[in-house]
Amino acid sequence: MSYDTILQGNIITPSACLEHGWIASRAGLIAAIGEGEPPPSRQYMDYGKAWIIPGGIDAQVHAGSYWGLPGIRPTTRSATAGGITTIVDMPFDTPAILSTMALLEAKLNVIETDAYCDVALYGTVAPGQNTAQMGPLAAAGICAFKISVCESHPLRFPRIAADQQLAILREAAALGLPVGVHNEDQEIVRASTARIRAGEPGSNLLQAHDACRPEAAELAATATFVELAALAGAHAHIVHVSTPRGFDLLQRYSRDGYQATGEICIHYLVFDPTVHGEEFGAKLKVNPPLRSGVREELWKRVARGEVTCISSDHSTMSLANKLEASFFEAGPGMPGLASMIPAFFTGLRDRGLDAPRLVAEHLSEKPAKLFGLWPRKGAIRVGSDADFTVIDEGSFIYDSSQAQDEVHWSPYDGMTFAARIAATFVRGQQVWNGSEVVGRQGGGYFIPRLRQ
Repeated sequence: MSYDTILQGNIITPSACLEHGWIASRAGLIAAIGEGEPPPSRQYMDYGKAWIIPGGIDAQVHAGSYWGLPGIRPTTRSATAGGITTIVDMPFDTPAILSTMALLEAKLNVIETDAYCDVALYGTVAPGQNTAQMGPLAAAGICAFKISVCESHPLRFPRIAADQQLAILREAAALGLPVGVHNEDQEIVRASTARIRAGEPGSNLLQAHDACRPEAAELAATATFVELAALAGAHAHIVHVSTPRGFDLLQRYSRDGYQATGEICIHYLVFDPTVHGEEFGAKLKVNPPLRSGVREELWKRVARGEVTCISSDHSTMSLANKLEASFFEAGPGMPGLASMIPAFFTGLRDRGLDAPRLVAEHLSEKPAKLFGLWPRKGAIRVGSDADFTVIDEGSFIYDSSQAQDEVHWSPYDGMTFAARIAATFVRGQQVWNGSEVVGRQGGGYFIPRLRQ
């Protein structure tokens, strides 16, 4: 029996590492896995000592927050260059957030025509909107809901008040879907920002930004949300935990039997305001902000298994938007899809951790399970989609011109990583060959949440 394609390399499966093993795919699915002499196939691709892991899943992407739905095209191109085979796209699109079936249909049409990789979708609820659309959105395949409790923009990132949060959580519990939250207390943020703006922020603008949006704002919002979710019987997911105390809080709820999970964006593990603030300034402005002196403790939380997944929080943010005359007016966010796997792999290697296994776990298996994509996505196992990320080890200088995201900048530019993406495959088709995108626009699918 012949297969379509066989890949050879060091293969990470859910239970083992197969040294110079092989994976056979047929009709977009994994058909066989083995060691030794591979069986007949139409195509063989031997990657030698490179790591072959299940295709990366980026749990937090903002393809349309600045460019609208057409942002799907460059964002998914960038994903393939970064070894990401599925993005989980946020619902905060310009000009309208994804809160109705009509808006979902419009987004699905763009995915069908423009996506280079597969796409799963968050939905949301607008301020003052009832929960009637949540059921139809869930039935159509939305993998989770996402809200913000701190307004960054009245239309794209509106605030949802506590009473509405509770209603959303109750409905989500009935539907069996998690609810993600942007976790910053609005009153603390606004009062702190006004105080800092009234004074002199100094040369280290990132430390000033941290003071504008202090740890107290993040933890207060997290605590309120997970408690509301516990009372509603819902799954609370904190989409960007920037502080170790955030994970402490989630662990307490988990030990008490509640569904409380948290993810960390890669930039919280790489950058520190004290170290990088004066060099990078607004280029590293994100919400919640980078915290000083917590990187190593956050890496320990990764190693201990307290982190649900790693994400990029990728934004189609122009450099011009970051370099406004006033730091306070600079946009929050940065690109990160193409650099996330190399940066995470490098950080793990630097700390003596099992980088291939932990990349596969935090950037494929765990997000697949969180968003209901498992076992179709998230593992190298027979019957799953033939999504693969091939990782070369070595010494590689990151160049954002290869990112394919059309924003043409990155705070990671010039960094030396211990890994690069040698190839990416989506459902058996190669979409990145290590130097250029070889996939097809419109070749990506919408991936609905699997209903249990």
